[in-house]
Amino acid sequence: MSLHTSLKVGGPADLFAIPEDVEDLKVLLSWLGEQNIPCLTIGRGYNLLVRDKGIRGAVISLERLNRISSVNGSRVKAEAGAENLAVVRFAQQLGLGGIGFISGIPGSIGGAIKMNAGAYGEGILERTERLTLLREGNIYDFRMEELEYGYRHLKLQADDIILSALFKLEEREAHQTEEEIRKDSDLRRSKHNVGYPSAGSFFKNPHGQAAWRLIDAAGMRGECVGGAQASEVHSNFLVNTGGASTQDFLLLAERIINTVYATSGVTLEEEVRIVGEI
Repeated sequence: MSLHTSLKVGGPADLFAIPEDVEDLKVLLSWLGEQNIPCLTIGRGYNLLVRDKGIRGAVISLERLNRISSVNGSRVKAEAGAENLAVVRFAQQLGLGGIGFISGIPGSIGGAIKMNAGAYGEGILERTERLTLLREGNIYDFRMEELEYGYRHLKLQADDIILSALFKLEEREAHQTEEEIRKDSDLRRSKHNVGYPSAGSFFKNPHGQAAWRLIDAAGMRGECVGGAQASEVHSNFLVNTGGASTQDFLLLAERIINTVYATSGVTLEEEVRIVGEI
């Protein structure tokens, strides 16, 4: 899985499959169910930490479910595998905007939806009107008011697979969206250009606080375990400086959590999704 994750760590999966479309995905899931093979769905491997022993069962990448379309003028529908920036650009061409804040967040719409990705006080689910899910082999369409969500959180059933999202956008001149993209890119380039493989922010921001400030106050900026490091550029980005193992990241994260708690009384919670065999 080190070949399929942004952190470049993680042991092997028993199977790795990339379905072409939703029907292909349904056939695959049916076969896996008949064979009693467990599965894990991923997007493009961002915000994911796979343990060194890998994953028993199948990993399904939704990267080819990446279609984007216009719906009823002011809405854009994007499949789970569509890249965040591609969705912003598609809307821009239609004179629509309001989700420019995800343009600099690496990864795909499915992952962004699952963690309610956002920036500058906005979350993607606030701009989402409906979600289409695959649940127990059936396709369901949910209005957002039927679902429970919040900061970096969307409550779904354990085996739900996000297929697509329908975004309700607003009219916006293309140059306005371009300016949003440029500002976001400049900001991320100056603050998030950590120079090594990462999964973005490793820890959630506690309510009213910034995780990186707590990490800095605990003296953990630049802290290393093996090839894993709390970045010197942005201490809430844990980076792979070369040859890191997942165990390095887990030990470093534990050290940061314990030290931050000892110095501030705040318990940090991982934002990255940790999966795989223990």
